[in-house]
Amino acid sequence: MTAAAESRSHTKVWGNVVGGEISPAADRRTLAVICPSDGEPFATIPRSGPADVDRAVAAARAAFDGAWGRLDAAERGRLLMKLSGAILDNFDELAALESRDTGKPMRQGRADMTAAARYFEFYAGACDKIHGDTLPFLAGHMALTLREPHGVTGHIIPWNYPAQMFGRSVGGALAMGNACVIKPAEDACLSVLRFAELALEVGFPAGAINVVTGLGEEAGAALAGHPGIDFLSFTGSPEVGTLVQQAAARNHISATLELGGKSPQILFADADLDAALPIAVNAIIQNAGQTCSAGSRLLVQESIWDEVTADLAGRFAALVAGPHQADLDLGPLISARQRDRVARFVAEAKAAGLPLIGEGRIAADAPKGGFYAAPVLFGPVPADARLACEEVFGPVLAALPFADEADAIRIANASQYGLVAGVWTADGGRQMRVAKALQVGQVFVNCYGAGGGIELPFGGRKKSGHGREKGFEALYEFSTTKTVVFRHG
Repeated sequence: MTAAAESRSHTKVWGNVVGGEISPAADRRTLAVICPSDGEPFATIPRSGPADVDRAVAAARAAFDGAWGRLDAAERGRLLMKLSGAILDNFDELAALESRDTGKPMRQGRADMTAAARYFEFYAGACDKIHGDTLPFLAGHMALTLREPHGVTGHIIPWNYPAQMFGRSVGGALAMGNACVIKPAEDACLSVLRFAELALEVGFPAGAINVVTGLGEEAGAALAGHPGIDFLSFTGSPEVGTLVQQAAARNHISATLELGGKSPQILFADADLDAALPIAVNAIIQNAGQTCSAGSRLLVQESIWDEVTADLAGRFAALVAGPHQADLDLGPLISARQRDRVARFVAEAKAAGLPLIGEGRIAADAPKGGFYAAPVLFGPVPADARLACEEVFGPVLAALPFADEADAIRIANASQYGLVAGVWTADGGRQMRVAKALQVGQVFVNCYGAGGGIELPFGGRKKSGHGREKGFEALYEFSTTKTVVFRHG
């Protein structure tokens, strides 16, 4: 990132992007943007309210009924590809901005920008690939189905991966021809605002992409319950997801909900531990554990328990948390509130007498105002312990022993969540049996994608939510089917 670009990111007063214009909140209120690495404010964003959401929804509706809605699928694809290119053209600035805003190490900021560009590349190519069907029907009739956009879609996205979530949610919606209103989390949203600016620069019609920032209980609630929205996409906590789904139900619209997880990684005795253990560690420290699909439960077969835990103790002891620009193993948590939440889980586990297998450290030169948590591994953790059941959303791994295949499946499924799972075994039959038995939306065998690639449908079961994003499945979520019947005699 150049010095000039860094200076702009440190001093810029950001505005909403609504109807092709960059503007403050209607009442001019603002929120400070805090860097998690040092706890210091470095920019401001609008504190939007219902009036701002009204304006954004109206702008999206005008775009859908106007210039954006009139574009054919191929032309939409060209615009999405231009946005992908603009992200790559501004890669260093965007990666540094994402890293500073979220606290994640620089390499993760770069990975997130690569993924964001890839989302728009993928959906650019998909725009004209979604087809309807012709259906056998009565003699003298022709029946067919059309895939059509919902209209105006609302997107409430979280702070842990704002750039990726924008690409994942908004990319699919735009590909189907919807006009979008996005409310990013107030804790980290600068990349989303910058993406919306870039979209205007590459030629998206005014109102196709609208971003309003602010608090969840103000701007987020106004968007979730807005009568002008035709479909909602939400990623966040189960508690807020319930409120969002209730708001959508009052307007009789559908919603996709991705609500977190307590994802198990299952290590059988015949697993390739040299391959599995580094990935098991990375799956809980990536983004400081603030990942819905983090591998936060490690199920270890009893016969290899001692070997695995001894190895992991050394790996955890070598982990170091520090400021984003240091590019260490993990960065800070997003906020003081999140840091304190994680600290309470750790303190409770220690007070309950759960054995501490391994613990990392915070870099000695980490800024004192940053929101740091050292990564920790506990085990054996009882399957009914809070640490094994609730989503910590931090670098805290619970290790649980199991006896055999049936026991592993029972423990893995004994969760209110069902998002992702990893299975490590050389036995081909077991790979298939366990993958089919796990009550989750994604299973990785002898690998772990922490959510998987752009092409892979992603979503959960049980309290992890419903609906699918990523891949072609997202295009079906962001569209509706119309049946047309012709009587031709």
